[in-house]
Amino acid sequence: MSNLSQDAMQQLFSDARTHSHWQPRSIEDSLLQALYEQAKWGPTSMNCQPMRLVFVKSPEAKEKLKQALAPGNVEKTMNAPVTVIVATDMTFYEGMPRLFPANANARDMFANNTALAEATALRNATLQGGYLILAARALGLDCGPMSGFNTDLVNDLFFAGTTIKANFLVNLGYGLSDKVYPRGPRYDFDEACTIT
Repeated sequence: MSNLSQDAMQQLFSDARTHSHWQPRSIEDSLLQALYEQAKWGPTSMNCQPMRLVFVKSPEAKEKLKQALAPGNVEKTMNAPVTVIVATDMTFYEGMPRLFPANANARDMFANNTALAEATALRNATLQGGYLILAARALGLDCGPMSGFNTDLVNDLFFAGTTIKANFLVNLGYGLSDKVYPRGPRYDFDEACTIT
């Protein structure tokens, strides 16, 4: 496997920004499907794949989501072409016989240990949400991830009667680069890392 080009690395990381202002451009369903097709390949523990996605796109669905948003997140979310509810299936383990046939006991290991199942579900769905953001950037989309919303209300509005729980939101679209905040600082290697 070879290194990505410097341009590709910049698109994924150093030049990519969190966006709150959007061009009036729509996102085709086929691009959302392509986005998932890339994001799904990121690794999860025992291939558990607990992430579930709702692509909130229609005006009706946007109005439903609006009820749960923190005031500071309403305008940017209503103006984004798509908002993704990145969610977690808390009974992801029901798929383990199909997803991880190498271990016949994988389902029961989680089904019989609530704490392990919950920690695994949240950790891996969040990890998959990170893959989703990178896949979106790779496909030329800008992202605005956020956590300012009423989780219980989103669960009631979009996941009632299921074992799926909202984790975080990601606005998707084509951002207005002249409207982003100045780049925030990052910790240096020696401040954040240790090699032992």
